[in-house]
Amino acid sequence: MSPAPEPTRAPVLTVRDVCKRYGDKHAVHAIRFDVAPGEIVGLLGPNGAGKTTTINMVLGVLEPSAGQILIDGHDVSRARKTALASTNFAAVYAPLPGNLTVEQNLRIFGLIYQVQPLQPRIDALLQQFDLLNFRDTRCGLLSSGEQTRVCLAKALLNRPKLLLLDEPTASLDPSTARDIREQIRRIAKDDGGGILWTSHNMVEVEEVCDRVLIMSHGRVLLEGDPRRLPAAHNADSLEDLFVRLARDPANGAEASR
Repeated sequence: MSPAPEPTRAPVLTVRDVCKRYGDKHAVHAIRFDVAPGEIVGLLGPNGAGKTTTINMVLGVLEPSAGQILIDGHDVSRARKTALASTNFAAVYAPLPGNLTVEQNLRIFGLIYQVQPLQPRIDALLQQFDLLNFRDTRCGLLSSGEQTRVCLAKALLNRPKLLLLDEPTASLDPSTARDIREQIRRIAKDDGGGILWTSHNMVEVEEVCDRVLIMSHGRVLLEGDPRRLPAAHNADSLEDLFVRLARDPANGAEASR
């Protein structure tokens, strides 16, 4: 008798026909995608493609003009507090308050997320991200790599089912960036949460992401395995495919039909 198939796990993020309009202009136009538990999905595109707008709609910072966003089955527009309780976020452009120590920052955000019990969770994250020696150091005095690790620790305080990472390794040196990538891969594997990751580093994307979505002018043009997409579209590399679509989105629209 053949083994029973594993049950299909519901997506931690579901985006259906989501649009964001400003007057007559579409910043995001009818995008659809899912993020599964334990999956790392890369959201790629040139500046102005709609990536940050998409993330801000997932976070409830912006309200979609149309469409639906579900986090762990909860509609962000109707049950925002419940949906976002399962979510967290980290980005290089959103550093933690520099005048507070590492532990003070984690404690304040832990209280915001109502993490219980809080102190053991803080201690575990300080250990996980090799921050024990910086517990009482002000975040403004940390290196870029150390600040990134603190931001990731903060982003895991509430054990999110959906983690949003906007350029998490930007401005880091190659060695530090590699360490951060390894930690993020372990987070997805060990904690089972889904990760939506934006990056302009195509080598990084190929190394880390299970699947990518390539956006341009507010639309998702292509979707698939970052290691297979280039060959499927006669490109030498993911970077070459990215550049081609950034320069001529019509190529992607044609290929996705």
